[in-house]
Amino acid sequence: MPAQKLYAGAKLRSLRTRVGLTQKDFAAKLGISLPYLNQMENNNRPLSTAVLLGLAQDFGADVTEFAASDTDRLLSDMREALADPIFADAAPALADLRLTASNAPSLARAFLELHRAYRQTHERLASLDEALGQQTSATASPWEEVRDFFHYTDNYVDAVDRAAERFAARASGDLAAHAQSVLADRGVTLRHAAGEGVRHYDPATRVLTLSPRAAPETQRFQLLHQYALLGQHDLIEATLDLARFQSDTAREIARIGMANYFAGACLMPYTRFAEAAQDTRHDLERLAIAFEASIEQIAHRLSTLQRPQAKGIPFFFARVDQAGTVTKRHSATLLQFARFGGACPLWNVHQAFETPGRFLRQLAETPDGARYVILARDVSKSGGAWGSPTRRYAISLGCEVRHAAALVYADGLDLNRESAFQPIGISCRICERANCHQRAVPPLERRLSVDPNRRGTLPYEVAP
Repeated sequence: MPAQKLYAGAKLRSLRTRVGLTQKDFAAKLGISLPYLNQMENNNRPLSTAVLLGLAQDFGADVTEFAASDTDRLLSDMREALADPIFADAAPALADLRLTASNAPSLARAFLELHRAYRQTHERLASLDEALGQQTSATASPWEEVRDFFHYTDNYVDAVDRAAERFAARASGDLAAHAQSVLADRGVTLRHAAGEGVRHYDPATRVLTLSPRAAPETQRFQLLHQYALLGQHDLIEATLDLARFQSDTAREIARIGMANYFAGACLMPYTRFAEAAQDTRHDLERLAIAFEASIEQIAHRLSTLQRPQAKGIPFFFARVDQAGTVTKRHSATLLQFARFGGACPLWNVHQAFETPGRFLRQLAETPDGARYVILARDVSKSGGAWGSPTRRYAISLGCEVRHAAALVYADGLDLNRESAFQPIGISCRICERANCHQRAVPPLERRLSVDPNRRGTLPYEVAP
């Protein structure tokens, strides 16, 4: 009899699986009942001396293998891994760890291997960030933290969206007048004057200044934004509390994002906008006229239609500047945007700057085999006066090709022709395509072959 009770259910189960026997047959071989074997395999009962002898005689098992338990080592390693700050609010209780180490050691080892790989990858990215002149801190930048928050909510915040829909319903159609009236009830005075940016609010005097140079839809949006900060303060703060941002800076950025979200949801109330989008087959120009919004506002709103039980088409939306930097990004599709670097040069959004005022269509396929219908358009914004700089942007809106029938922009496209789909990537550093003629830099994870006696499209070849 062992000096202490021996629980080795996982090893017992592993041996039975290795010899290819069912629990019933294995129990019969050992001369014990099926329930007793089941209890031992689940660590509800310890292995008896008779069972250990049976394992040795009938299956040639090394009894010392069962006696040498690595449960404590696994438990220690898991506790160390779970001390990582990323698990600060999700570390399991010690009792749960003991159960995992004893009952599911393979799962415990898989977790430890995954955490090891994460740490190695994190260290590699930190080195890469340093080389690229990017942030090296283990903590995400406030901007990225906020971007991730909206990304993981599918760019849809239910409480804020519904509050905006109720506010719009009370406006009786004239949102600007209603917002101005509500702000006036709070003692806020509205004036229009140039020279203070698009919007400026002075908490001391309670004066809200809007630029008369801004487009009418921009002025209305900024009016609703300011109302959100004042009239929906409690709702926004409660939402920010749930997000649990790591810094005050991230919270401040998110507060602006929430006010923008509220303003957009007021201009384009969810139910009415979703119905109009479906009726017009997502015609951005018709929607812009119907909701007195800009093309960019319409495209962005389409990417937020993810209300449970009333979801719209899952779109990705991005805004790009002339240098190719993605300044706004969200995706409810499989396509995800790279955090660093520019966008794929084969993406039609870059061509939109060459054709201002026109929509460009593209059928594209990403390296994972997913296919998309992509729309791009220049949305450059005038400064509103001679000599004022023009802000140059283009937007991209896309969805998987299976939704093409719901898009007016897909009419006439040859969706069944393989060659109609242009191969695009996410960014050169993470794209695995070996034969791309527009590749700017080699892929990070691939080996290169360099032959000074040969020159193809690129001065190197990407090894398989």
